[in-house]
Amino acid sequence: MNKNILTGVLDDCFCDVESIDVFNNFKIYPRIKKLTERDYFRYYKVNLKRPCPFWPDDGHCAIKDCHVEPCPESKVPVGIKSGNYNKYSQAANTMSDMTECEQANELGAINSTLSNQSKEAFADWARHDDAQDHFCELDDETSPDAEYVDLLLNPERFTGYKGPSAWRVWNSIYEENCFKPRSVYRPLNPLAPSRGESKGFYNWLEGLCLEKRVFYRLISGLHSSINIHLCAEYLLDEGWGRSVWGPNVQEFRQRFDTAETKGEGTRRLKNLYFLYLIELRALYKVAPYFERAIVNLYTGNSQEDGETKELLLQIFNEIKAFPMHFDEKSMFAGHKMEAKTLKEEFRLHFKNISRIMDCVGCSKCRLWGKLQTQGLGTALKVLFSEKEIKNLPEHSPSKGFQLTRQEIVALLNGFGR
Repeated sequence: MNKNILTGVLDDCFCDVESIDVFNNFKIYPRIKKLTERDYFRYYKVNLKRPCPFWPDDGHCAIKDCHVEPCPESKVPVGIKSGNYNKYSQAANTMSDMTECEQANELGAINSTLSNQSKEAFADWARHDDAQDHFCELDDETSPDAEYVDLLLNPERFTGYKGPSAWRVWNSIYEENCFKPRSVYRPLNPLAPSRGESKGFYNWLEGLCLEKRVFYRLISGLHSSINIHLCAEYLLDEGWGRSVWGPNVQEFRQRFDTAETKGEGTRRLKNLYFLYLIELRALYKVAPYFERAIVNLYTGNSQEDGETKELLLQIFNEIKAFPMHFDEKSMFAGHKMEAKTLKEEFRLHFKNISRIMDCVGCSKCRLWGKLQTQGLGTALKVLFSEKEIKNLPEHSPSKGFQLTRQEIVALLNGFGR
């Protein structure tokens, strides 16, 4: 596909694609990649066994690369098992242990096993959560089914999970959770058969208020993001007992090429940039929360923790220098009661989408779907908590606006995706 297919100004904001590309590629991406490789951000606690709340469970994906296969506890780095998280101790860095652990996961299984000592130490990361405006259905971290997953050993990729089960998830997200006018009868899912009416598919959006357009564009951007990840790490071959992943250009063209999508691919990619700007704006807004001296990214290794926070603050400084942020002040700015009702409807729609992620049949797809949905939900929580963040007391870590460690990890990893 022509690399210059996407250019120009994005809708609903004063920003152009080229500026975002330069800013991200040279300022943000190198740093965010390093950040998400650090211990605080690589372990994500998630419950992959929650039942689907919307329809009977149709069974989990039978493909081997979808399965949850724990990394043997004997192969978990000593620094984690000991409970002190001294990642730089000699024992914690024995190459044989790490190599064997990664080899055990090279077929794509999810590494979710840690010792009881490790779980107790991880619990120190948890923050008090005052249950304010949540846009996501949060997993109960105290549930026996909630486990820590090493995101670096479980990269997002296409495992072969597709068909009616995967289709039903996205169809439910679009059809049941978007603000579709009664006059729109065709499927909202942009990958649905168009019956030759793709021209003008997005015209109905023009009749919606900014908030409802933003909601649809965020879901479309999230869908595009996930599809791009799957095209980039596609299951190409399963021969000789070893799975091989790599870029699938034809799959990417089918979803995003202008000619093959009758122009819709460009809009999908623009919605991805729009999603990027929304999450970027949330990071800009939440910076004061992390800049407080009392907010630590705790793993138990003081040197690494200090370096991790310093890297995060560097990212915030770059974000502050970006000149074309999305202006969320225009959202929910109408009549007070109408704005309040619309905001609550917006929140409940998105919360419902986070619950649909428990209906994904592939464990690996569910993991990354839940993480990125929670990341976006956390971004929305931040955007609508500006006053609370501004009024944070400097020396009272348990009062006012709070983010749990689960939300922090999801927010930064989601933005990293």
